Amino acid sequence: MRSSWTPLGPPVSQDRIITSFPKWYTPDACLQLKEHFHSRVSTACQHRNTGTAGLRLSKVVVVGDLYVGKTSLIHRLCKNVFDHNYKATIGVDFEIERFEIAGIPYSLQIWDTAGQEKFKCIASAYYRGAQVIITAFDLTDVQTLEHTRQWLEDVLRENEAGSCFIFLVGTKKDLLSGAACEQAEAEAVHLANEMQAAYWSVSAKTGENVKAFFSRVAALAFEQSVLQDLEKRPSTQSQVGDGDGDLIRIEVPKTQENKRPPGLGCC
Repeated sequence: MRSSWTPLGPPVSQDRIITSFPKWYTPDACLQLKEHFHSRVSTACQHRNTGTAGLRLSKVVVVGDLYVGKTSLIHRLCKNVFDHNYKATIGVDFEIERFEIAGIPYSLQIWDTAGQEKFKCIASAYYRGAQVIITAFDLTDVQTLEHTRQWLEDVLRENEAGSCFIFLVGTKKDLLSGAACEQAEAEAVHLANEMQAAYWSVSAKTGENVKAFFSRVAALAFEQSVLQDLEKRPSTQSQVGDGDGDLIRIEVPKTQENKRPPGLGCC
């Protein structure tokens, strides 16, 4: 059965349309080496049978030390600007960025949290319910990389274990080159593997990798949302699939507990 939906608001910009699964930054620190959407998700999208996934927001929480560029990263994505006049985030702020993924509308709610210790109590209240955690650090400051462990622990304390995608993101890539960049990234990749996080390097100033990174984030969050919606459906399903053995079953709900509809035998 096809679900009908009407896009909310104006069409998304062309660079927010995702038709194929975005690639990782480095296979050395990538939790999923996949290059395609799950076949159940692809089939559901083709049949416009993604349930409520296209109507929901995925919560993304961005954490890290003061001055690492969290706000600049978010503003580069959402506003395509880079502000040289830095202003520290007070408490929390958020932006909503809209995508179209495999023909389905989808949005990220991106929470920008303060890096100052005095705002931690305020910010921690907004960690709950995160689907994606982005721990940001400054590639030119190794101490900010070391602090990402604690930032991640703080966010995970407010969420269920295994419920979040975790990313370790090095900012200010434009300030490093050659051997210095390679060394900084090697240290970050090592830590990312310990944290069970995917690693990316970006530059909010030049825009390098920012769109690619958030496209990957959106695709992973969208896919998870659709799969969760499919699993929650109470129905037993006649099988619809794409021929590779991964089928969607269209379930028929029981009319009453311990009673089957006429004509249906035991499995």
